[in-house]
Amino acid sequence: MNRRRYPVGAELSPEGGVQFRVWAPACKKVEVVLERPADAAFELAAEDDGYFSVTIPDLKPGSLYRFRLNSEQQLYPDPASRFQSEGPHGPSQVIDPWAYRWSDMNWMGVSLPGQVLYEMHVGTFTIEGTWSAAERELPELAAAGITCLEVMPVADFPGQFGWGYDGVNLYAPTRLYGNPDDFRRFVDRAHQLGLGVILDVVYNHLGPDGNYLRPFSPAYFTDKYKTEWGAAINFDGPASDPVRDFFTSNAAYWIDEFHLDGLRLDATQTIYDDNPDASKHILTEIGRRARAAARGRSIIVVCENESQHPRIVRPVDRGGYGLDALWNDDFHHSAMVALTGRREAYYTDYSGTAQEFVSAVKYGYLFQGQWYSWQETRRGQPALDVPPTAFVTFIQNHDQIANSARGLRAHLLTSPGRYRAMTALTSLAPGTPMLFQGQEFAASTPFLYFADHSPDLARLVLAGRAEFLAQFRGLADPRMADEFASPHDPATFERCKLDWTERERHAGAYQLTKDLLRLRRDDRVLAAQSPGGVDGAVLGEHAFVLRYFADDAMDRLLVVNLGCELHLLTCPEPLLAPPKQTRWRVALSTEDPKYGGGGTGPVDAEAEGWWLPGEATVVLVPEPVAAGEIDLHDGRGSRGKRIVY
Repeated sequence: MNRRRYPVGAELSPEGGVQFRVWAPACKKVEVVLERPADAAFELAAEDDGYFSVTIPDLKPGSLYRFRLNSEQQLYPDPASRFQSEGPHGPSQVIDPWAYRWSDMNWMGVSLPGQVLYEMHVGTFTIEGTWSAAERELPELAAAGITCLEVMPVADFPGQFGWGYDGVNLYAPTRLYGNPDDFRRFVDRAHQLGLGVILDVVYNHLGPDGNYLRPFSPAYFTDKYKTEWGAAINFDGPASDPVRDFFTSNAAYWIDEFHLDGLRLDATQTIYDDNPDASKHILTEIGRRARAAARGRSIIVVCENESQHPRIVRPVDRGGYGLDALWNDDFHHSAMVALTGRREAYYTDYSGTAQEFVSAVKYGYLFQGQWYSWQETRRGQPALDVPPTAFVTFIQNHDQIANSARGLRAHLLTSPGRYRAMTALTSLAPGTPMLFQGQEFAASTPFLYFADHSPDLARLVLAGRAEFLAQFRGLADPRMADEFASPHDPATFERCKLDWTERERHAGAYQLTKDLLRLRRDDRVLAAQSPGGVDGAVLGEHAFVLRYFADDAMDRLLVVNLGCELHLLTCPEPLLAPPKQTRWRVALSTEDPKYGGGGTGPVDAEAEGWWLPGEATVVLVPEPVAAGEIDLHDGRGSRGKRIVY
C-alpha cells in the first residue's frame, strides 16, 4: 500500500492517480464505481483488519465515485468523502487538498489566554450564507476585538439548511456554504487579520438521514450506551480501533488540510470510553492527534460537557485528558435568572444573586459536586484547581437562544441597563468570553432551531422539540403553541439571518462591546487572567465588587449592580479600599450616555459613601492623589477633613 495521510478516503497518489481505501469488515467484496469522468468499476483488494484499497491510475481531482458492497445494486458514498457536491445521498468527489495556495505561512496558531471567542453559523451569518460572504465581514470582527471564531458544524447533512449537528459526512464540508477551497480561503483570510478559527465537531452521534456507515460496518456504533440524538459511537467495544482511528483522523484532518486553530467538541458527556487509563481515553487521543497535525502551530480544544467534569482539561500527567477549555453553563444559567427572573427547568437551581457571580468568577463552575435538585443527583466534580482561562463564559449561544418559543436574544428579555451590566461582567471576567454572532451589536434577529428534514422526519423532530421545551412551565402553556416556529419551514431559517445594518443602527451597543474588548485587551491587569488574581465581595443581594490584583498594587475594581441603585454610607469591605496614595477613578461605566445609559455620578463619593448606580457595571482604576494631599482623621468620631500642605 502507498503511504497515506489518513487510513480511509480517496487520496491523490504520489505516483499519479487516486488511491481509494475503506474500512468495510462486514463485506466480502468492495468496488469503487466511477460516475465521472466515465462509468467504470474497480474492485478493491482486501487487506488486514477489514480494510480494502485500490489505486486507479490517471484519475484526476473532481472525479465522482461511490462504493458498491458485496455486488449489491445500491451504491454508497465514501464514509471519508472530502466533498459531496450533490449532498449526502449523492456521489463523493475526489479533492486535491493541496491545490489551494495558502498565505498564512507565518501564522503560529492560537493559545487560550487572551482569546475572545465568537460562535457563528455560516448559513445565517450573512444573507448569502456562504464562506465568501462571511469572509467579507471578517475585518470588522477583528476590529471589534474578536480574536477567535468558533464555527458551528459544517460536516455535510441533507437538506438546504440546518444547524449542522446532524452531520453524516464528517470529512466533507457542506456544499451549502461553498466548496472546500472556499472554506480554506475563509480561514486564510481570518489568519491574515489575526483571527483564529476553530470548528465545532460532533463525535457523539451521526444524523438520522444520510448516515451510510452501517453497511460498511455495524461496529461504528454500539448499544452499550445511549445518547439523546441517535446511536452512540463505538470507542471502547469490539472492533473499536478502526472506529477510533476514523474519528481521531477526522480531528487531525481539519487541523491539517484546513489550517484550523482547534476544535470545539460537542456534548463530550456522550463520547463514551470506559478505558480507566486517561492517557488512552478517546478524548485524549483526539487532542493528541489534533495537536500533532498542527505541526508546531498552537491550537485549542474547547469542550461542551453537561456533566461538568474538570478532568477533561487537566493535564494527562495528572490523570486528565489534556484538553483546553470547557463551556461554563453555570455562569450562563445564573446570568439568565438575574436577567429575566425566571427559574424554570434547568434554571431551577440558580438564583442569579451576587454571591453566585462572585463564586463563578473566582471558581468557574458553581456546582462542583453539590446536590442538584433539577436532576435529582449531584452535579459536577471539584474544579478549584482549574485556571480561569479554561472556563468559557457566555450569556448567549446557539442552544440557549433557541431553547425558547421565539428564539429571542438576551437583550430582548431584560432591561437595557441590566443587559449592559451583564455584558460588561461577561466581557471582563477572568474566564474566556464568548459572544454569539450578532451579540456584539445587539442583533434583533432571533436564532431558532431549523432543520430541513424529509416530511416524516420533520414531524418527529417537531414533536421531539416540543417535548424538550415542555420542561419550561411557560412554554407548556397551550397558548404558546402558535408561537413555535416550524423547524423545517424555510422562513424559520431565513428569519435567523443577521441584518448587518443594525451595526450602525445599534451603535451604542456596538460601541460598548468594542470598548469592553479593548479594555480587556489593553489593560494589563484586566487582561492577566491569573489563577487567584481576582477576589470578590457581596455588597447587596444583586450588587458585588470584584478586585483584580496587580503586581505593583495598582489594582482594578469592577463594581456590578444588577438591582436598584444602592447607597452605602459606610463600606466595611477591604476590597473597596483604593491602593495607597490613590483614589478611584471611573474608567468605564455601562451607564455612559454613548452606550445608551443615563450617566454615572461619582461612585466613591468619600464622605457621602459609595453610590452604586442601578443596573450598571463600573470599572474603577486608581489614580494618584495630588502631591501633599492626605486624609486626616481627628480620632474623636468626626468625619475628619482633607488637608493640603
